[in-house]
Amino acid sequence: MPLNQPEIDPPHLLEQMLLVRAYETAIVAGSATGKVPGTCTSIGQEASAVGVINALAASDLILTNHRSAGHLLARGADPGRLLAEVMGRSTGYCKGKSGSLHISVKELGVVLTSTIVGAELSLAPGVALAQDMLKQPGIVVCFFGDGAACEGSFHESLNLAALWKLPILYVCENNHWQAFVHRREAMCQAHVSTWAAGYGIGARTVDGNDVDAVLSAARAAVAEVRSSGRPSLLETWTYRSRGHFEPDDQSYVDPAEHAAWLARDPIDIYRQRLLADGRLTLPQAASLADKVDSQIAVAQAFADASPFPAAEELSRDVYA
Repeated sequence: MPLNQPEIDPPHLLEQMLLVRAYETAIVAGSATGKVPGTCTSIGQEASAVGVINALAASDLILTNHRSAGHLLARGADPGRLLAEVMGRSTGYCKGKSGSLHISVKELGVVLTSTIVGAELSLAPGVALAQDMLKQPGIVVCFFGDGAACEGSFHESLNLAALWKLPILYVCENNHWQAFVHRREAMCQAHVSTWAAGYGIGARTVDGNDVDAVLSAARAAVAEVRSSGRPSLLETWTYRSRGHFEPDDQSYVDPAEHAAWLARDPIDIYRQRLLADGRLTLPQAASLADKVDSQIAVAQAFADASPFPAAEELSRDVYA
């Protein structure tokens, strides 16, 4: 995709965020009734995922983590096939074998989702090196959280990427929580972006709950990586509204902090901005919400009707 990317229709960004929220809300509801296996959600982080993904070209490759629904849906994944995968059905993207934590979608350039903290960081330099050696046009985008940034793999990955001059955009979605531990208990600094300087890697921190700000910063970072062939880091400052894993009562969360971030909900912020600017009307907003709800209802019906994998599938797609 050329660097002078066409403008994206703002209601489209809102629609994508609404879809991510509705999809994950359906998973939360299904988990509460036992219909859907418990999983990790990215509720509250929708602007980060939608903003970054919309800055990418079709040729770019994505490595992500256990909070991947926003990245996958913004990239164009079918919510029905995603939900089928989470529910272990054969019509899922990985034939029901990956669950929500290991989904890959080759046709969308999603190389992998990994639930192993920092694993995507370990693999990103290899994927980028392959892109470079094969003279492929796409860059590599690696999503990770502040918890993964505290792993040794983060430093190993940045060191190699800088040393080998690899085209990687590192995206740290700093959501303040590392499983059940607040980042203040695990990090001596608030921001991950400051750590990139030691490797000579350019970095920026952006308001991760403002989709316009994320999109603008991501476009700038992508352009830098694409033109220089060297790594860059973007930190989106956001918040994980729900617990580490469904179900989770969040008894360890400071209620005041949680309430303050809920008041900065990225979807509410963007909807109100579009309404105030005249780029969206109340009927249009209602229509978008209805459209998304219909999509999720269709997705749920598709997943519910999908069969489980046959027994002989157990030993297929397994490599030793």
